Amino acid sequence: MTIHTLTDETGLNQVLDEHDIVLIDFWAPWCPPCKEFVPVFEAAAEHHPDMTFCRVNTEEASGLAQAFEVVSIPTLIAIRERIMIASQPGSLPEPVLEDLIAKVKGLDMDELRREMASAAEEGDQRS
Repeated sequence: MTIHTLTDETGLNQVLDEHDIVLIDFWAPWCPPCKEFVPVFEAAAEHHPDMTFCRVNTEEASGLAQAFEVVSIPTLIAIRERIMIASQPGSLPEPVLEDLIAKVKGLDMDELRREMASAAEEGDQRS
């Protein structure tokens, strides 16, 4: 099990270039709920070797936290094929994290892209 530590946009882009599904845990060392979430996150990384798990210490990588608009920690971000699928604040219990992972894996990405393109077209027509 490998959990990557992200500290900057370069590292993030490298991970996103190399992996289809990425979960990012935004945390801080002083945060008790963040500490509670660590074993849950690590267990998920162990059970899902087909995914990439990353952690961002918001104290050391505030730029990444700002880029993802993280306002509370812990926050879990799910990205698939460079599209942010979910942003979930709070320490997730194992069943909730597993449910989120199943939903991310089960997404029809072609359909999602069509929906995004359609929504963008509608937005352009309103302007």
